Amino acid sequence: MERLNGMIDHTLLRADATKAEIAALTEEAKTYEFATVCVNPAHVSYAAEQLAGSKVKVCTVIGFPLGASTAETKAFETRNAIDNGAAEVDMVINIGALKAEENEVVEKDIQAVVSAAEGKALVKVILETSLLTEEEIVRACQISQKAGADYVKTSTGFSSGGATVAAVALMRQTVGAQMGVKASGGVRSLEDMKNMMEAGATRIGTSSGVKIMEGEESASSY
Repeated sequence: MERLNGMIDHTLLRADATKAEIAALTEEAKTYEFATVCVNPAHVSYAAEQLAGSKVKVCTVIGFPLGASTAETKAFETRNAIDNGAAEVDMVINIGALKAEENEVVEKDIQAVVSAAEGKALVKVILETSLLTEEEIVRACQISQKAGADYVKTSTGFSSGGATVAAVALMRQTVGAQMGVKASGGVRSLEDMKNMMEAGATRIGTSSGVKIMEGEESASSY
């Protein structure tokens, strides 16, 4: 089994996160050798500076948390984030378009980010599974795969619910072994993480990475 620390995106996406908190996040990530730190776009450059020379990468979010910005805006955000040092981008899909069965709109939205990443960054597609039916989750995964994304991801952590074992299992069943699956939102303990991995998750997004590595449970919700 892959080392647990290498599967964690150490996350701080609160609107009121300070530079000092980002610095602390990066230090924790270096100490525990997490896969990435996941921060809002405004913090990417600073996080990249703090992580220079380490193996920890910078992940950021695109169209976050609603997914309702235009494809052109998401593409610009992606290019800007990469220029600032991001190696992975987690984009939120156009949820309304998905629910309206406007599949081409959803696909073009994802493709805009995939094209902007140009092989320079991994692209993870946030589905916001708590707002979707099982059929919509399956369709979103299929569209993400067709659009060339690298991962599908459950949640932003800012909606009505986070990752569930059932959603992760359905996502893995849909994409097979060809894509990564990221569970995010509500993964607060080592047990939570192991349950998500057993369901098929290959990456975990959490603000409780340190607690998980210490085998403790955190009160944080994302």
